[in-house]
Order: sequence, then structure tokens, then C-alpha cells
Amino acid sequence: MKKKNEKNVKMKKNERNASFNLLEVIVIIIMTSLVVGVATGVIVYKNYKEDENSTNASSNIYLDELNGAYNNIINGYVEKVDESKLVDAAIQGMYQYLGDPYTSYIDEEATEDLTDRLNGEYTGIGVEITKVENGILVITVFEGGPAQKAGVEAGDIIVKVNGEDITSKSAAEVSSMIKNSKSSSIEISFLRAGITITKTLNISNVNVPSVSKENFDGVGYIKIDTFSNTTYNQFKNALESLENEGIKSLIIDVRNNGGGYLNSAVEIAELFIEKGKNIYGLENKNGTTFYTDDTKTKRDYKIAVLINGASASASEILTCALKESYGITTIGTTSYGKGTVQETSNLSTGGMVKYTTAYWLTPNGNKINNVGIIPDIEVKMEYIENITYATDIQLQSAINAVK
Repeated sequence: MKKKNEKNVKMKKNERNASFNLLEVIVIIIMTSLVVGVATGVIVYKNYKEDENSTNASSNIYLDELNGAYNNIINGYVEKVDESKLVDAAIQGMYQYLGDPYTSYIDEEATEDLTDRLNGEYTGIGVEITKVENGILVITVFEGGPAQKAGVEAGDIIVKVNGEDITSKSAAEVSSMIKNSKSSSIEISFLRAGITITKTLNISNVNVPSVSKENFDGVGYIKIDTFSNTTYNQFKNALESLENEGIKSLIIDVRNNGGGYLNSAVEIAELFIEKGKNIYGLENKNGTTFYTDDTKTKRDYKIAVLINGASASASEILTCALKESYGITTIGTTSYGKGTVQETSNLSTGGMVKYTTAYWLTPNGNKINNVGIIPDIEVKMEYIENITYATDIQLQSAINAVK
């Protein structure tokens, strides 16, 4: 009995030992897996960091070369160099390298002009000017602006600003003198019919009109000069005014309109297009997306859009949206064919860069880049100085088309 019990005890010990060894194996397997997993993770992370460092090192090499070239010119070139202009030239060179006519660097002066035009308002006296031989010619006097209130007229030639002769300055320089004046008023001397007239004008925020309207016996007419931040409200007010007058059809004129803000064109299209229909599409390296009308507003009367070779960008987006999702008639000559979209970025220098981010598509998915919109009714027109509504044969053709 004693021996038997000893044998049983030994067997139980062996059983315990067998159980313990199995558990040990399982633990070892788990620990081994953990070690291998951690080791693999370390190796992958190390390789990732090496690749990242390699990429950063490659980028740093190029930046070091760029910085080296800059320092060589600043410190070693035989003549003193304007650092700001040198940086401007470097930025401009990078964007020119891309070979895209719509991707470019814009200097501070041009940036201010572009921003004012697209904002739809600016600080000044309310005139559009250009350089002529004997001074600065006033092309347009904006309604309600300081210049109009002071009696300035289109055709006047500005020759002095605050007593300073400006006949050798550019239009941009004169505009900057007025805009950046430390006073709230400015003295302007101009020539009119050979007589010098001097007036004191207030400097204030001026709304830049981009929309004008007419009513041709029940045919509404709205001309859009550019698509600025204020264009939609101007257009909507003009349209509602014409509709209150009882128009039966409409002509939208985007001839010589080079574009502007995409959103402005889209909002105008939404006044006419039925909810759910496409307005435009965007195609970039990530794919294609279409944007539809999500408003309840729509119209159903006849519309014609006037286009020509200088109708571009947002003008073409609006025209294609109305053509393919509303059914308007296009009249005139083939449009410019700018089917790309740009974004802008302001620089600390005061300048701006704009770069192409996508191709835009018509509601039916067509591209018009470098092709343009071929009008349904082609009407070529010779240049006529001081054209009137009566001598505008494209307009007359549009009126006949929507009656």
C-alpha cells in the first residue's frame, strides 16, 4: 500500500510537471510572437524614418542650393541688389517653369489692382484710368463716387495730384498715390478742352459697378463686365428690376468679360437652373466632382447669351451652365476657351501667386479648354468706335432670337 501510494504521488507529480511544461510552451510562443512583432515594428519604423529623412534630405539639398545662390548674389555680386525684387524674381521663375499661362506670380502693385477689381470695391475717387502721352486719361467715372460728385468727366486728363506733376507716371503709380494718401481728400488737376481745372475730391470706399441693364420693349438686357464679390447682388437686383417691368425674355452679355470669381458665376446660374441639375464639374488629380443646383429658384423664359473671343473663364462657366442645363441660345463668336480653375495665395511681400488646381467641365462633362464655346448663332462684327445698341448687330440678333 505504501508503495502504491508513492507510485500515485509520483504520477501526480509527473502530471503536474506535464501540465506546467505545456503552459510554458504557450507562454514562450506568445512571448516570441510579441518580440518578433515589436522587432518588425521597429524595423518598419526605422525604414520609414530613413525614407522620410532621405526625402527631407533631398528637399534640403535643393533648398540649400537655392539659399546658396541667393547668398552669392547678395554678398558677392558686383552691384547692390534689391533683396525683395530678387526674391520676387525667384518666385516668378519657379511658376514660369511650369509652363502654364494661368500659373504665375503677381507683384504687389498688380495684386492690389486685381484684388480691388474682384472685391468689387476699392479706396479711391471712383474713376477708371489709363496712361496717355500727356497724362492720365479718365476712361470711366463710377456712378455715385467722389469723382462724379465733383464733376469729373470721362475724357478728362489728370496732370497733377496734390500739386505734383504726374504726366510721366504710370496709371498704377497715380492710383497708388491717391489710394495711399494720408489725407481723406486729394487735390486733382486735369485738362478738359485745353483748360486746366483743379478740384478737391474726397477719398472713400467706391463700389465698382460690374452690371448694367436695359429694357428693349419687353426684352431684358443685362451686361456683366466681370465676376466680382458684388456681381451677384448687382445682377439679382437688375434682374428683379427688369422682371418688375414685365420683361418676357432676357439677354445676358458677357462679351469681353475675362472672368473672376467662380462662385459669382455659379450663384447667377442658380437663379435660372432647376434644382438638381448640374452647373459645372471639376477634374483634378483626385478625380471628378460635379456641382448641382440646390436652390428652389428657377426661371423658364427664353434667354440668349452674347459671347466673343474675349469671353473667358467664369463667363464660359455661366454660359455652359445655362446652355446645357437651361437651354439658352448662344450668339456671337467662339469664346476664349479657358477651362482651368486657379487658386491664389498671398505672400508676405505683398504680392500673390496663382496656380491651376483643376480643369472645369460643362454640366454634360465636356472640356472647353483651348477650344471655347462655339455659338449657336455666329454673328461676326467689325470694330466700331462708340458702338450703340442700334449699331450692335450681335445684340440685334440676340433680340430677334428671344422675341
